[in-house]
Amino acid sequence: MSTQVCSCAEQVRKLTQQVSVMRREIKNLRQQIDGSIRSHKKQVSSLQSMLTDCVNLNRGLQLQSKPPSQSPSRMNLLQGHIQTVPIGYMNSCFAVKSGTPRQPTICSSSRASLKIESSVFNNPDHSLVGLEQYSHIWIIFLFHMNGQLSYKAKVKPPRLNGEKVGVYSTRSPHRPNALGLTLAKLEKITGDTIYLSGVDIISGTPVLDIKPYIPDYDSPTTRTDNTSSEHRQTSSFTDPQVPQDMELDEEPDILQASFEHSSELCPETSISCPASNSDLSWTKISKSRDVSDMLAEVKDYLKQEQFTENAAEDKKKDALGSSLTGTTPISSSRLNFGQELHSSIAAWVRAPPVSNLDVRFTVHAEKELKEFVPCDSTESKRPKFQFLKGPDEAVAAIHGILSADPRSVYRRKRCQDRLFFFTLDTADITCWFGDGFAEVVRVRPVQN
Repeated sequence: MSTQVCSCAEQVRKLTQQVSVMRREIKNLRQQIDGSIRSHKKQVSSLQSMLTDCVNLNRGLQLQSKPPSQSPSRMNLLQGHIQTVPIGYMNSCFAVKSGTPRQPTICSSSRASLKIESSVFNNPDHSLVGLEQYSHIWIIFLFHMNGQLSYKAKVKPPRLNGEKVGVYSTRSPHRPNALGLTLAKLEKITGDTIYLSGVDIISGTPVLDIKPYIPDYDSPTTRTDNTSSEHRQTSSFTDPQVPQDMELDEEPDILQASFEHSSELCPETSISCPASNSDLSWTKISKSRDVSDMLAEVKDYLKQEQFTENAAEDKKKDALGSSLTGTTPISSSRLNFGQELHSSIAAWVRAPPVSNLDVRFTVHAEKELKEFVPCDSTESKRPKFQFLKGPDEAVAAIHGILSADPRSVYRRKRCQDRLFFFTLDTADITCWFGDGFAEVVRVRPVQN
């Protein structure tokens, strides 16, 4: 019996050795395959570079034979060859993707700086002259940490909790051209360096361009997509002091007051509006052609049969709409000139399925956070912030980040581990997510 056991053990040992040998052979084969693939890629890359040089040489000969009507850079732009050069790299209080807010308004106390590269301009500080007159700037940057740059036509925004929408209806970083856009507050400019707050960009991000934020051009009045169409912008012709919910066939005195106010604004134009709507007439013609054209349009509008026939129906609709929405009814048959200055957004942006979380701190975490000193402190023994101006600003930043739930949909719904780690400035933060809350359990200095 013992002899059989020994023979079986010997066979198992031999089989184990053979398996080990086969594993090593398979590993060697995989390494050879990987080396062949790398060599193949290098050869293909060299062939592509050679072909590119040949094509460029051919284009250069063609450009020399043709009259210089357009520069080569202009030709490249027309042919779709776009070359971008980073104007600088962001130096931010967020070092890694984990914990970085998805929108700038989530964490208004975050801070960063951007230095204009001297390779872009001979005098980088000259490019910033006049920018200090603006309070906010647009930053166009590159999502340089997207990994393999994979993208799909539909994505799952974290705020939709797993539902899919088109990538161009979101601000997902995974897009065909990995370009990002954010709005940051301009704190100050020192030489060739811009100091910002309210940023959502990782440190080291290449910045492609900056533009001043101009509310007159960039910020139309916003409404959600289910807002009633009655909330519309009135014409600049209308007196802002006149109630906008008036019916023209019921409030002739107010209408006459608005016309008189317009006459005061334009002394060369005189308009007479009688008190009764049954005998509306225009008694004088404007000396200004633009204003007279506008008044002629008003006259044609008042002559429409729909204005009188549908007045009662419009009142019923306005009354019903006001009872449902709780707003003041606005007649659909009122004066309105020019384009409307409203914009619409998706309803889930303001009312997402994911609710904000309550943020808590343990006593130990609060004590550890108070050990940090502001960025401008001269104390060297305690941990020091690089961007933030003290523990209070750090608490506000942590509240903004965690209340918006920075976890991905996978970690939120499928991952059993509820611990979450992220870095804020020079602090490593450990927190724990519960049902409807996030609790900070530890705050330690970043270890180099």
